[in-house]
Amino acid sequence: MDAQQTYQTFENLDAYKAAREFRKAMYEVTRHLPNFEKFELASQIRRASVSLTNNIAEGHGRFHFLDQIKFMLQARGSLEELQDDLNICEDEKYLPPADISKLKDESWRVHKILNGYIRYLRNRKINANEPYVLRDKKINGDLPDDELEESLSASTLQPFNSLR
Repeated sequence: MDAQQTYQTFENLDAYKAAREFRKAMYEVTRHLPNFEKFELASQIRRASVSLTNNIAEGHGRFHFLDQIKFMLQARGSLEELQDDLNICEDEKYLPPADISKLKDESWRVHKILNGYIRYLRNRKINANEPYVLRDKKINGDLPDDELEESLSASTLQPFNSLR
């Protein structure tokens, strides 16, 4: 294979694809918030959504695994911020419970894919026998490697996007 066939952009990453779909769904949420939330919660959701995908893209552009991992961890933090924003929408009854549930399920699916990508980056580093190893505990609910592929195609966003 030549370099052009093997090189992948951030847009080819499964983590980016899943995060991008979730970002679009969260933007849709902002269109359904009450007017008084347009400059508060809606703005916060949009910023965190953009941060999610921007960090994946920026991390991909870094050529050292620690930089890549750092940006993936920041993306995961933005994702968890969005999960809390969904809690606000649930607590304030801004969206129907079924929509909140679908979005939360999708957010955890994206979370697991991000964790899988972080694990992949860490394993690449470990296999390269570089002197610094970055590890954290496996998070309860992370997908085992053999189940990660199945989750990549299990998006629940199609029914949610019917709000458009």
